[in-house]
Amino acid sequence: MSLFRTKPLATLLKQLDEGGLKRTLGWPGLIALGIGAIIGAGLFARTPAAAAQNAGPGVTFSFIIAALGCAFAGLCYAEFAAMIPIAGSAYTYAYVTMGELVAWVIGWALILEYGLGAATLSIYWTEYFNNLFPDLIPWQLRHSPLQTGPGGIHGIVNVPALVILAVMTLLLIKGISESATVNAIIVGIKVTIVLMIIAIGWHFINPANHTPFVLAQDSLHQGMFQHGWGGVLGGAGVVFFAFIGFDAVSTAAQETINPGKNMPIGILGSLAVCTFLYILFSWVLTGIAPVLDFIDPNKGMEASVSYAIHTYMPGYGWLSTLVSVAILAGFTSVMLVMLLGQSRVFFSMSKDGLLPKLFAEVHPKFRTPYKCNMVLYVFVALLGGFLPGDITGNMTNLGTLFAFVLVCIGVWIMRKKNPHQERPFRVRAVPFVSIMGALFCLAMIISVDATSKIAAGSWMVIGLAVYFLYARGHSNLNRADVGALESKAGD
Repeated sequence: MSLFRTKPLATLLKQLDEGGLKRTLGWPGLIALGIGAIIGAGLFARTPAAAAQNAGPGVTFSFIIAALGCAFAGLCYAEFAAMIPIAGSAYTYAYVTMGELVAWVIGWALILEYGLGAATLSIYWTEYFNNLFPDLIPWQLRHSPLQTGPGGIHGIVNVPALVILAVMTLLLIKGISESATVNAIIVGIKVTIVLMIIAIGWHFINPANHTPFVLAQDSLHQGMFQHGWGGVLGGAGVVFFAFIGFDAVSTAAQETINPGKNMPIGILGSLAVCTFLYILFSWVLTGIAPVLDFIDPNKGMEASVSYAIHTYMPGYGWLSTLVSVAILAGFTSVMLVMLLGQSRVFFSMSKDGLLPKLFAEVHPKFRTPYKCNMVLYVFVALLGGFLPGDITGNMTNLGTLFAFVLVCIGVWIMRKKNPHQERPFRVRAVPFVSIMGALFCLAMIISVDATSKIAAGSWMVIGLAVYFLYARGHSNLNRADVGALESKAGD
């Protein structure tokens, strides 16, 4: 029984209307879903972090590099999502093209993307909640046990993170249509605020803050990916978190009306809008405040955007408060889509027999995988409640980049294996697009810090153990192989 046995495409397409998920999303809802997932922690938290620790004002170039990698990957996602409109995203595509073991690995990596992504967002959500209501909750009950505060006190648990994750989980259990409506409202609010920051902040740009635009390699005694052009690449690996989300649109393929047309519009449209806003935002933010302010814990390290506005834009304190509210809403919408994406990946893996059946059980009234949502909440809440954001954020990037590499390669393989399969959306210039997408993402993987790589590697080792101890034996394909062998033996 081969570890690289693939799921027949014909079998997969027969499942389009199985599983009970309701089709309610059109392309406007998908674009809103994408923007809702993309604009959030990456823009407001990872931008200043990458500027201070890696790229300086050149973080604008970091966004361009990350956007190019995402554009190549986005094209590949769009072709797959239109051709195979099944819940599960990259996991499903890998199962058809590269086999069960690769599909399992990518599904396990997506837990890093969506599960850890949601946890990271809940941590950043707490930071801005603390900024807005500094005395509402004791310090110990809004920070990880791994964090030390004023006077040497240690955190106990991040209570706000646990609460907001619970609210998002309950909303997802209620239904995708209701979730998309709430998401669309939040998207309108936060895009308006981002445009306000760009428009008003442009008048407060200090050209001195953009000089030098790319920090000299020896300006601080740092490594290869900290400052200089290496720092710009390292910054791309950090701000890449800002683009996580457009791929989550593909996980809702089985709940999309006319996915062959609407999926590519949703994926590529949301990516294009957000890239444009990111480039402008990073230019304005690094022009308003010196980048080293963002690494100082007594200045702008936590809730950096609000700090920059309050400190360097006199008379606009109201905007700082409004930004905190908008950022809270933004993080909320991204959490919603991350939790949606993870639950749909688990749903697909369970349908294939690789995870227990409870992950594929659909609520009799709401038609959502409610048990999956509840189990996922426990997992994500433990991460968000007890770990700091810098650890979870970089591991999220690695899981996502790995998934992108395999999706880019998968499109090329599918062209070879099923050249005549109908493709409602067809990427031009394959294999060039596939190769460039994989190379860009591999370069960003290399630039991520060693500690995060070790942690992500350890996670993958655990995943392989789970596959060989449980998933391989319970796989639907394995049962089919065993049945075929028994049939032959009987003959």
